[in-house]
Amino acid sequence: MSKVEEFEELRPLLFSIAYRILGSVGEAEDAVQETWLRFDGSSTRPASTKSYLSATVTRIAIDVLRSARVRREAYVGPWFPEPLLSDPYQDPARAAELADSVSMAALLLLERLTPLERAVFVLREVFGFGFDEVAAAVGRSEDACRQLLVRARRHVRADRPRFAADRQERQELATRFFDALSGGDVDGLRKLLAADVQLLGDGGGKAPQLANAVAGAQNVARVLGTVFPLMLRIAITFEPHEVNGQPGAIFRDRDGKVLHTLALDVLDGQVRTVRAVINPDKLDHLGPVADAWAVNREVKRARRRAE
Repeated sequence: MSKVEEFEELRPLLFSIAYRILGSVGEAEDAVQETWLRFDGSSTRPASTKSYLSATVTRIAIDVLRSARVRREAYVGPWFPEPLLSDPYQDPARAAELADSVSMAALLLLERLTPLERAVFVLREVFGFGFDEVAAAVGRSEDACRQLLVRARRHVRADRPRFAADRQERQELATRFFDALSGGDVDGLRKLLAADVQLLGDGGGKAPQLANAVAGAQNVARVLGTVFPLMLRIAITFEPHEVNGQPGAIFRDRDGKVLHTLALDVLDGQVRTVRAVINPDKLDHLGPVADAWAVNREVKRARRRAE
């Protein structure tokens, strides 16, 4: 195989590693591109191209994450990963780990880790790399990597979500949720929500929030059941779509531009968290982005007309 063919065969894996370390589609794609440049510029062929490229993209992602953490500390409001509509890497032998690890809930847990802990956790727990490969990737001894993994597990395992519900069961619940949402059925929404459900939005100060953080089934149902029918009146549409491996939807303005994504954490037959990504900087990989401020003004006018 040529270098290009080898690289393209491994590109899905490289992106998936980088995305789980960084939580950013754009930064992960940049890390993969930089990995290619280093591979293409190397005059020697590694004994294992997979190990070499995985180690290279991991080191690049660690460096990017170290600088990104500073920016995230100053972020306005809740910070969520950039929405991922489909994971390009599939491995039937590790399907459960891959699905769990890409959810927004799991990625937010990984934010608690240091960059090294996160990289070790991703390589070992998610992708099943041997400790020798992990050690080579992060530049630490195997014993040091084992200790990093122990600390990472301690931080993550207790609160790590397990989306054990059958995919069809989750989809059926999501269908009922979005039907109730579009109809403004507050009571119908409330029945689908966990008692301690949260509604959270990531606007980053660059887009209007759906609402400040809202908690409790009745409060969340009332906010959702009030706002979304108004959005539909001004020709906002939504298409159900998995977001980070969980049920969700993409909302668009009348011109088909992306307004925001909505992702649902479904556990034990109920919606536990509703996360909206509204920050336009996190949506442009999905296509042209809508003017959320203009849409917000239209929604307010529609509310006044309805009162």
